[in-house]
Amino acid sequence: MSHPKRIGFLSFGHYSRQPGSQTRTAADALLQTIELAEGAEALGLDGAFVRVHHFARQAASPFPLLAAMGARTSRIELGTGVIDMRYENPLYMAEEAAAADLISAGRLQLGVSRGSPEPALKGSEAFGHVPREGETDADLARRHTAQFREAIAGATVVDGDPAMGGFGRLAIQPQAPGLPDRIWWGAGTFDTAEWAAREGMNLMSSTLLLEEKGVPFDELQAEQILRFRDAWVAAGHAREPRVSVSRSVFPIVSDEDAAYFGGQVGGGDSVGVLDGATSRFGRTYAGEPDVVAQQLSQDAAVRLADTLLLTIPNQLGVAYNLHLLGAIAEHVAPAIGWTPGGAPVTPAAR
Repeated sequence: MSHPKRIGFLSFGHYSRQPGSQTRTAADALLQTIELAEGAEALGLDGAFVRVHHFARQAASPFPLLAAMGARTSRIELGTGVIDMRYENPLYMAEEAAAADLISAGRLQLGVSRGSPEPALKGSEAFGHVPREGETDADLARRHTAQFREAIAGATVVDGDPAMGGFGRLAIQPQAPGLPDRIWWGAGTFDTAEWAAREGMNLMSSTLLLEEKGVPFDELQAEQILRFRDAWVAAGHAREPRVSVSRSVFPIVSDEDAAYFGGQVGGGDSVGVLDGATSRFGRTYAGEPDVVAQQLSQDAAVRLADTLLLTIPNQLGVAYNLHLLGAIAEHVAPAIGWTPGGAPVTPAAR
């Protein structure tokens, strides 16, 4: 069963001086992301999300960017997909997140997780975050996440100093009402999705799954979503969770589109090995708009999710990416139940 959808873009924030790149510097990538958020809101889209990577020519420090996007927009959600929690000081992140959320009037949707493979060896240790004895990197990320979530929920974290007017236990400031319910866990396995449900976080299903059953990616992802929802119900949480999936969608409506993406028409899933485990990557949807719309409407995971994040080729520049998002909004998105301007999200039924 399909459900009313929110649709947003997901930018990896790449920048390079390669021929054809419209984001040649970090400043280009950052400023253009702000422009894309404004343009996406004008098109009626619902979200502007950014990936976070360290030691790479990509977006790395999300909160100044999210705050700037929040100051220049008024309606769309602003989020991350995802922040690698191994790198984060949980209390400082809680202050930054609350400030950015207040600037945007409560529109942050923060995806957090263990992160993805990176070029740095023990990069988070260079930031001062070393796993405790017996801890894995995943354990470190989960510990930081727990501390961050407690802080944004108002937990006291330090004794006050009476000599300086501080009494009792103190919480970080500022606090952003509602932010604790807008934290998503980026899950690449069935087990991590179920863990996120038990913890009370929304699900941001990964662009790849470290699962392999010989079935198409969308069916594998749909199973993950159903397991997440079952675990959520079993945990007895009071609110309804949200679920997002990401897709690469390229309706070909111009010669320029064909030049960029014509070679991806008719492609399927990819299977590879990541961190020693077999993984499955989803297909790219490229082709005539009516064909792409029909294919996307039949995607099992897209039907179950309430939020679809569209991965964009950010190095092609603002004008081209707004053309792409506009073509999706006009020709493809209505087929999956989307309406422009922030359609309300209703609990997804099984």
